[in-house]
Amino acid sequence: MTLNIIGIGLKDENSITLEGLEKIKESEVIYLETYTSQLTNATIEDLEKFYKKKIIPADRELVEKKAEETILKDAKTKMVSFLVIGDPFSATTHMDLLQRAKEKDIEVKIINNVSILNAIGIVGLELYKYGKTTSIPFDNENIKTPLDVYNKNQSIGLHTLFLLDLRPDENKFMSCKEAVDFLIKKGLEPETVIISCAQLGSNNPSIKTSKAKDVKVINKFPQCLIIPGKLHFVEEEIIEKFN
Repeated sequence: MTLNIIGIGLKDENSITLEGLEKIKESEVIYLETYTSQLTNATIEDLEKFYKKKIIPADRELVEKKAEETILKDAKTKMVSFLVIGDPFSATTHMDLLQRAKEKDIEVKIINNVSILNAIGIVGLELYKYGKTTSIPFDNENIKTPLDVYNKNQSIGLHTLFLLDLRPDENKFMSCKEAVDFLIKKGLEPETVIISCAQLGSNNPSIKTSKAKDVKVINKFPQCLIIPGKLHFVEEEIIEKFN
């Protein structure tokens, strides 16, 4: 029948769009992807109460390996909604789900929402001056890509957004402090200006500008890290206010 892939925003149950909410109300089965992010101010129980629907948690294994037995099987005969924190395609794994649904001739409808990729606008750096985004995983002993991406962006004056690993089912989230320690270990200059961010898109986001060697622990999650490239004087003035 139909698979709705719906972005539900970053904050809480109220972050859903009206279009997304209507699709959820029409749905017979609802899945919530639980492994790429976490809402800052709501639980799955909050969503169920607001939507007045039962929600099935969908971990990485279910989405990437068992979708044919669950999500896609249901969508062949029912109206199904697959909920994604942020925007549906900020994580490439969901594009794979879209392609597999199309291969099975399942109608797919996409409802977009805000994601970390535009919520970072609050920091004050011009969005069109960001270069390639990169991720820092927990298992990073032999990982070189994050610093390589940063160096390439920096060479042409572009800002770099680092997405930090998280495992919500284990209540495990990488902090900016851990991320910066990793980058310094891999060769980042300790005097580099960095911006530590936590819970962007929430009621009370944290944004701190500091030198890499001085980054402080922020005790709320999820977090992301930004290293500015060449700054316009207006950008410079704005981020200095977060010192």
